[in-house]
Amino acid sequence: MGLSAPPFRRAIARLAVQFWSFGRFMANTPQAEKRIRRNERRAAVNKARVSRIRTQLKKVESAITAGDKSAAQLALQAAQPELMRGVSKGVVHKNTASRKIARLTKRVAAIA
Repeated sequence: MGLSAPPFRRAIARLAVQFWSFGRFMANTPQAEKRIRRNERRAAVNKARVSRIRTQLKKVESAITAGDKSAAQLALQAAQPELMRGVSKGVVHKNTASRKIARLTKRVAAIA
């Protein structure tokens, strides 16, 4: 489709660059194909990072429910840097991480 095509046809072609087809995007240019590959790799890394964060938070939660203060403190110390790393990598918002850390710290301190 050359530049002589009507504007609405160019708009449709632009939208067709990223349509959903059998679970994958259809790319019309080599750069778009590269972006799709890059985005899939980054999504896998980000998914693993979020999973690791959730696992650390679950360890803190389980120690709190068990009433084990020393285990909860150790788990919280392990979870804090993981959460902050997620903030720096952009998978968790900084206010969300701060809120989670503050609430968990408060719950750990309340264990008798």
